Formats: sequence, structure tokens, C-alpha cells
Amino acid sequence: MQTNFSPEQLLDPAVNEAEKILRECVHCGFCTATCPTYVTLGNELDSPRGRIYLIKDMLENGRDADEEIVRHVDRCLSCLSCMSTCPSGVNYMHLVDHARAHIEKTYQRPLMNRITRGILAKILPYPARFRLALRMAKLGRPLAPVFDKFDALKPYAAMLRLAPSEIAPKSTLEPVKPQQSRGRVAILNGCAQPVLKPGINEATLRLLARFNIEVVMPKGEGCCGSLVHHMGREEEALQQARHNVDVWTREIEAGGLDAIIITASGCGTTIKDYGYMLRLDEQYAEKAARVSALAKDVTEYLVTLELPKPESPKALSVAYHSACSMQHGQKITRQPKDLLVLAGFEVREPLEGHLCCGSAGTYNIMQPEIAAKLRTRKVGNIEATGAALIATGNIGCMTQIAGGTGLPIVHTVELLDWAYGGPKPVELSALAA
Repeated sequence: MQTNFSPEQLLDPAVNEAEKILRECVHCGFCTATCPTYVTLGNELDSPRGRIYLIKDMLENGRDADEEIVRHVDRCLSCLSCMSTCPSGVNYMHLVDHARAHIEKTYQRPLMNRITRGILAKILPYPARFRLALRMAKLGRPLAPVFDKFDALKPYAAMLRLAPSEIAPKSTLEPVKPQQSRGRVAILNGCAQPVLKPGINEATLRLLARFNIEVVMPKGEGCCGSLVHHMGREEEALQQARHNVDVWTREIEAGGLDAIIITASGCGTTIKDYGYMLRLDEQYAEKAARVSALAKDVTEYLVTLELPKPESPKALSVAYHSACSMQHGQKITRQPKDLLVLAGFEVREPLEGHLCCGSAGTYNIMQPEIAAKLRTRKVGNIEATGAALIATGNIGCMTQIAGGTGLPIVHTVELLDWAYGGPKPVELSALAA
């Protein structure tokens, strides 16, 4: 794609990088076939190619964002399916991230939209605040139909419907140091996941301990920054990234780490991008790159251990939902399925597995109507497999899909923990195996 940036504009490192990405696009349109919003809405401007044109026009002309570009960029899920499809290697992720940061700096959103986005940014990344908000949501759930009548309040209706009816107690499980360690890893505790489902990291700790992996949980670790990053609140995201880089660097220097284990694939995609995000920060560039290189999804790490077949394999059919951040963001496709098959499960792959379920961080809150359509499509394909349960590797997907199906849905690592001697996930209590 031909670009027309001035030499002065290209002195800005972010614009310079955007220009390089834009030049890689040959506007072939392959991305439109796999873009969830284009498939759902049929509007060219709600496709990656359409958004690229809008972003190019805005940046080349040095314009502030306007209502049109904000509307179409906000509709982007950042599922990155387009990047898996693109034959030219266009890094759409970095381009749309830059566009969102530009929007945040130059566009004045409507008051209620600003308030809603601010609430999400100040609550979801903080477990104590998030837990309190969920308690309040239990009381407010009857108001959801009322909120649905007003466009500005629809995100609050979506929040109330997504909130669990029961809040899990805080996890008390601590890592146990094995007598003969095969490796040493840190585990990302996360922010929303330990509140919504602490059992995921508990299963991970049990499973790794069973295979003599020492697990450390560094004190002071916080949100990975992905939530505010995708809102365009770039400085907040970078501060959260720097904080975690400091925490993990101390652990690396204290005892060494073979990996930083991540059990929420949405977080994994962002942490693996820390090296890029902090590339211009002289104090953090090298440390961030080291952290990104150590970041591993839990299944990505488990396959390196060459696990044996379990003594009591579980003969259940599992529909595996590959989260967008897993398959498109991190290019992890085979490992989770291979581990499940090794553990005795029959893995079934739904049709249109490349399409997003509609979760996408806070997307199912801020764009509830599109998210609901995507969930219905996803659930239909999953249920058509005839599987007894669903497995996935991202808490956002679990929450989103669970709202549209009666099938039990669990994290991949919970099934693996069960197969290798751990407790049966409570969601599967009605199943025979």
C-alpha cells in the first residue's frame, strides 16, 4: 500500500512503525473472510482492510479521530484472525493498538462512554475491587432489563448478566517446593481470573508439582495491562507492564526462571508483546524482551515436559475452543489438543473455530449486541460436535460461552490435572467418567 507521510511525521517512532505496517498491506481482502465483525455485519469498514484505510487516512493527514473511525475501531475485537489469514504478514495488532492510543488522545467520547470505560479500567485489573463489584452485581442483576432500554446503559446490563451468581472463595493453595526439582517457573496469578475461577491456577500448581516443577508466585505482581492497552490507555498499560517486568526480573535474578507460566491466553498475548511495547524505553527494553521470551502458556510449557500417559485416562468427548489470543495471538494450536488426547480425551473441533466467541476482554460489555451474535454462532458450532463438555484456555471465553450453553466448560489445565490424579472439576460432577 502506498503511503504519503511527511518526513516530520515519520520522526514519531509510533507513526514510523505504523507506516511500515501500512506499506505491507496489499489490500487483497483475504482478511475479510475471517473477520468476525465483517462476517456478522457485512460492512467493509468493519473489516481489517476497511479499518486500515480509515487509520491510514487519519494518521497521514494528522487528523484527530472522529466519530466514524472510533465507531469502526471500537467494533474491532482484536481477535487477530486477520493476522492468521494475511498472506503479506501485516501486523494489524500493532497498527490497531496505535490507532486506539491515538483515539484516546484526540477524541472526546460521550460522557457515559467515558465513565463506563473508566470504571472498567479502575476495577477489573484489581482483584479486591473486582470482587466487591461482583458482590454488588448480585444485588443489581434485576436492573439489567431496565438498563437494556437505554443505549448508554447497555454495557451495565451486559456486566450484570456476565457476573456469576456465586463468587468463588479466595484460593488458599500455595506452591510446594519439590524435593528433586526438574525446573523452576513463575506463574501469573492474574487479576480477573483468580476472582472468577481460582481453581484454574490451583489445578496448575497441583499438576506442575506432580511433575516436580518448582513454582514461585512473586509478590507484588499485578495486572498484565492488556485491558487498558486495548482501550488505548497506553501509559497505564506501559506502567503495568513495567511493574511486572520489575517483579519478574527480581525473581529471575534471585533464583532463575525457566518460564513465566500463564493460564489466561489473553494475558499471554500481551506479555509476549512486552518487548515490543517497551522497545523505546531504554531502562526496560532489554528486561521486557527477556520477560517476553520466558512467557509461556501453560500448555506450551507442559508439552516440553514430555508427560507420560495417565494411569487413569478419562474417556470423555471434549469440544476444544481455541481462544483467539491462543491460536491467532500466540500461534498455539496443537499443544492443548495433543495434551488432551494424551490424557485420554476425545477432542472434537467445532466448525468455524477461527471465529471469535465475542468475549475479547471487555468487548462483550462495550459491544454486547455484536458479542451476543458471535456467541450464538460459536455455541451452535460447539454444540453441533455432540461433545460432553467444552475446554478452552482463556477465562474470558469461558465466561462468555457459559452464558449461552448448558454444556459444562472448564479450563484445559483442569482436565489435565484431573487426568493426572487431581480432583474432578466441579462443573463435571454430573458426568460419568
